[in-house]
Amino acid sequence: MADEPQGVKTFVLDTNVLLHNATALTAFEDNEVVLPIRVLEEIDNFKTMNDELGRNARMAIRTIDGLRNGGNLKDGARLENGGTLRVIAGEPLPDELGLDPTEPDNRILGVAYHLAQSGKRVIFISKDINARVKSDALGIVAQDFEREKVRFDELFKGWRTLSVDKEVVDGFYANKYWEPRDEKLEPNEFVVLEDNGNPKHTGVGRFDGKQGRVIGLSSDRNVAWNVRARSKEQRMAIELLLDDDVKMVTLVGQAGTGKTLLALAAALQRVVQDQRYEKILVTRPIMPLGRDIGYLPGSMEDKLSHWMQPIFDNLKFLLSGRFRPGNETADDLLNTGTVELEALTYIRGRSIAGQFIIVDEAQNLTPHEVKTIVSRAGEDTKLVLTGDPYQIDNPYLDSSSNGLTYSADRLKSSDITGHMTLTRSERSPLASLAAERL
Repeated sequence: MADEPQGVKTFVLDTNVLLHNATALTAFEDNEVVLPIRVLEEIDNFKTMNDELGRNARMAIRTIDGLRNGGNLKDGARLENGGTLRVIAGEPLPDELGLDPTEPDNRILGVAYHLAQSGKRVIFISKDINARVKSDALGIVAQDFEREKVRFDELFKGWRTLSVDKEVVDGFYANKYWEPRDEKLEPNEFVVLEDNGNPKHTGVGRFDGKQGRVIGLSSDRNVAWNVRARSKEQRMAIELLLDDDVKMVTLVGQAGTGKTLLALAAALQRVVQDQRYEKILVTRPIMPLGRDIGYLPGSMEDKLSHWMQPIFDNLKFLLSGRFRPGNETADDLLNTGTVELEALTYIRGRSIAGQFIIVDEAQNLTPHEVKTIVSRAGEDTKLVLTGDPYQIDNPYLDSSSNGLTYSADRLKSSDITGHMTLTRSERSPLASLAAERL
């Protein structure tokens, strides 16, 4: 291969990058992408799996095979973006470095190490934190794969407070709307207009992107299934959940903030009481938690009961005498099919119309998995994603790269989507204390 042009970087990819996103090969512009041959061996172990990892493995293998038409993989096959892809067998790490040469991660790092020793500008790309730490210890620049990442500390909250003159708040109440002039607001973003002379004198509305106005909240959407909001954020969330024009809602919050309870209450309201949708479909990711439901004993319903217990708990609470408008029980709704519990594994391939879908624990999904779920939504379906980005079980995701926060950020400018970040725990004083201090 010809000498490396000035400015060209060499990106060595770890196996988990392709298993996370099969299109990663094309994400590095006109640079050199290197796959250690060990990566191909590891991908081959996943290609028969019937899940997201298996699908990404198969797609990556087909992509690599197709690139052989553009040149020899050993010397460098041309990528569409102007870069090249090479597959290298590599050499083991020197014994003096103290790393076990038989470990798969170390064999992959060995390729990066020897390329760096040859004078190339090497960057090791991995979703594995420990692999990145070892790479850095070897003097090799290491990075996470950041094509589908957002700045979590700057994540769109779904609402903001604006300090305004008293006359603005008074005019908002009189006219039921306010027209912002200098503020750039997102569709369905909530605004708290606060009197700069009296902070208790406020008005709350939601920005209508089509009208260009902040509209006062609807009195018809302040209670869901007899559940009243305990905070302004919950009040805003209920507004989004009960608005049929908002086809997708993302709710982010730590444990106890009420995100799942509010989503279920709104679903019961719109399905059971208002009969607006045909049924409620509730699902949660199972694979990221470590084991497939197939390893658990019993029928599919028995297996799902272990994973769906938090949903059962919330349903029983909402169908207790305190909230229930009728005589329905959780078992009644499940037996009649009004509420359907489904493993996320079986969502792919379906077209789901006329349903209120809740995806709980969505922080354990990749951006591609969320895209797959959203694309299943058919005509007249509402989709709600809930989750806590601080409690992620998937080892290759974090608060900035998971599908929940990614979709909240990327879809915030649409008129048919809404987002709310819930910050105050409402479960109990003890739960609030734990969320704040532990």
